[in-house]
Amino acid sequence: MKNIAVVGAGTMGNGIAHVFAQTGFHVTLIDVNPSQLEKAVATIAKNLDRQVSKGTLTEEQKQAALKNIKAVPDLIEGVKDAELVVEAATENTELKLKIFKEIDKYAPVGCILASNTSSISITKIAAATSRPQSVIGMHFMNPVPVMKLVEIINGYETKKEITATIVELSTQLGKIPCVVNDYPGFVANRILMPMINEAIYSLYEGVAGVEEIDTVMKLGMAHPMGPLQLADFIGLDVCHSILKVLQDGFGNPKYAPCPLLVNMVTAGKLGVKTGEGFYTYAAGSKELVPARRK
Repeated sequence: MKNIAVVGAGTMGNGIAHVFAQTGFHVTLIDVNPSQLEKAVATIAKNLDRQVSKGTLTEEQKQAALKNIKAVPDLIEGVKDAELVVEAATENTELKLKIFKEIDKYAPVGCILASNTSSISITKIAAATSRPQSVIGMHFMNPVPVMKLVEIINGYETKKEITATIVELSTQLGKIPCVVNDYPGFVANRILMPMINEAIYSLYEGVAGVEEIDTVMKLGMAHPMGPLQLADFIGLDVCHSILKVLQDGFGNPKYAPCPLLVNMVTAGKLGVKTGEGFYTYAAGSKELVPARRK
């Protein structure tokens, strides 16, 4: 396997393209927005430069990785020679189903179709294609070039041979694969999101402030980042969407998003990407300042 297509050039997509290209694969990065593609390639180059400055990569390896990436705005062109397609679009069920129907139509017969979804049913995604046995979840963690875990999710019809191939491929990328089955939230977000939601409830109910909640979890539980800061980093809209998937999938009200989270998403306070969430994010500043809410 040498030819990889990555659909979606956002944070996760450019990170996935980065690790494949750095490992020697030919990567076609696909996004309908040309400016997003330009931004993604620039981000990859910047992150590779950071690796060079740290001594974990040579200048020659950086240039080789960049040469391995081709950015295209056309999905048909992008997937026509792919042996693996990794979809990394927004965490939206209808959008992913639409993308997979298109990929299925134009990708080669033997191509494996993977989704980087963090919560949406792989079985449901696979059912939108004519090859459900070749559809699998390949959930990378953010930031992709740094985080070692790949959560591999088997759909109801995923063949064992496909799982074995993706496990081996993840290992080639220098990642640690962990195979799980297809239930709402899989493992990572089934555990993580209720914890984040409970931290938001603790703030909502006045148990403690933003800094206090995060400090308790960092110092008391040895978490590298507090749950509220992590929610900002993930995106509060993404946290909300995943909690809704859990709530709908299990039919259990314990997964319902906290009203404070709902209000913040409605107000467009989504965390790092909008400059404000539980903290405010000033350009160029590394200081964490809790956001003031009425």
